[in-house]
Amino acid sequence: MKKSIKEIKEELKQVRSPEDALFKAYAQDERKGVQQVIIQKQRQFEAAERLKKQFDEMMAYENELYSQGATYIAGVDEVGRGPLAGPVVAAAVILPPDFFLPGLTDSKKLSEAKREAFYEEICKSAVAIGIGIIGAEVIDSINIYEATKKAMTEAIELLAVQPDELLIDAMKLPVPISQQSIIKGDATSISIAASSVIAKVTRDRMMKELGERYPAYGFEKHMGYGTKQHLEAIEKYGILPEHRRSFAPIKNQVN
Repeated sequence: MKKSIKEIKEELKQVRSPEDALFKAYAQDERKGVQQVIIQKQRQFEAAERLKKQFDEMMAYENELYSQGATYIAGVDEVGRGPLAGPVVAAAVILPPDFFLPGLTDSKKLSEAKREAFYEEICKSAVAIGIGIIGAEVIDSINIYEATKKAMTEAIELLAVQPDELLIDAMKLPVPISQQSIIKGDATSISIAASSVIAKVTRDRMMKELGERYPAYGFEKHMGYGTKQHLEAIEKYGILPEHRRSFAPIKNQVN
């Protein structure tokens, strides 16, 4: 007696390759329902292969450094340079050489649910993680560019393991560690992508907490960016200590 389509679908959940004997056997089943399951599974294989290829390509910088003798490579990235409120947050992440998390890329390209899931995976697997947080008052006093460098530097200093090499998203840092500045590094380096996720989730959680403290401003929705809702809230309820007074249009109201 042939197995039901439901039973076949359950069995195929455990299959990881189109070369698997079980997959090949069911591919010969001419029932329309089984063929639909096979097609669906084949698409899953193809999607997984695309993600693996993407991951392998994003390991190019790391693999080159490993081949040169590096042991600890820290990816460094930041989030929060553009908002009108809240801190700029940077993360430095050292991943083990055998790290594998297909689908990991620039945090801005990921859904919130995926970022949260990847955050947990990165935290479990990382050799070390450092996070630098620079608030609005310091941003106003030294400018956002310098504050970003300061956040990144603090993140590196807070690593429990000293890195041999730094891969930094579009920034050079005044630290005595060999480094590469990579344009769009969060989409081309796995280490930088990991730091992007850590920084983004960390900052988003902080902004959600700010939203609970100041419910009229909607920080949990716009994360401090200058949306219509945010600008209207500033106009109606005023400027908060967490607002960046050196950023327009806020600076036009305080000068």
